[in-house]
Amino acid sequence: MTLTNREQRMYEEIQMWEEKLYSYESTDLAVLYEKTIQSGFALLPEDIKEECSIALDNMLFHLHAIIQGSQIQMDTRERILSSARIFDENVETIDDLKLLKVDQLKYIAQQQIGRHRLYSFSQGAITGMGGALLIASDLPVITVINLRLVQLIAMSYGYEVNTPKEMMISLKVFHAGTLPKRLQKYKLDELKECIVETDQLYFYDGEEAIADYTWFEQPLKQIMKYIAISAFKKKKVQGLSILSMCIGAGSNYALTREVSEFAHHFYQYRYFKEKNQ
Repeated sequence: MTLTNREQRMYEEIQMWEEKLYSYESTDLAVLYEKTIQSGFALLPEDIKEECSIALDNMLFHLHAIIQGSQIQMDTRERILSSARIFDENVETIDDLKLLKVDQLKYIAQQQIGRHRLYSFSQGAITGMGGALLIASDLPVITVINLRLVQLIAMSYGYEVNTPKEMMISLKVFHAGTLPKRLQKYKLDELKECIVETDQLYFYDGEEAIADYTWFEQPLKQIMKYIAISAFKKKKVQGLSILSMCIGAGSNYALTREVSEFAHHFYQYRYFKEKNQ
């Protein structure tokens, strides 16, 4: 199908994003950091590594199911459909959103992105106030915020993530979005192959493992954030730990920005790929 002038410009933006991702070069420090993580992970016994990966995968599967079954997700799903009916009153299901123009889909997705970036920023600021309970709850909460955001971006582009195939794809997109930019290009290639191989399938027929050693860099960053928060939480201005709140808010916002940027570009890529078929 021929693209309109506007669609062609947006498609070129996606191509530019891909080129930027593929041409990204790691710094010497980043390469050294990655090798250090690889070396440390290689020292672990194989059964321990396998158990860690399985535990992380199971956690993501359960979180996905909990989020999908929650009332707040169902309410948001209806809001997405209501927003879509502003543009086309015949929209009844999530799959019907694919009938809308790409700018309309982008608008719906950006509504969710803006809200969740704000949620992430606020969560980080609250964590920055200090306290063992707040710090302990940060990682689970920020994981839920970003995982939910990926699901909502997928739905905004007409993909119902409660099917086995779309569930696995959304989890892999979430995983890729949380990785450093130097690693995202490899996961993007995997996702491209994934959507080609499972294009007409209801069930997922690819590699189901999600977590690997590359993902352990993100928890390490979170630990460094918590150390920084703890170090500066006693420096208060009018009773508030402003510096530690800024660290928490900035870190969480940056993570959600990376996840949302990757997920949004990926689902736009899928939109154009299917449109060109």
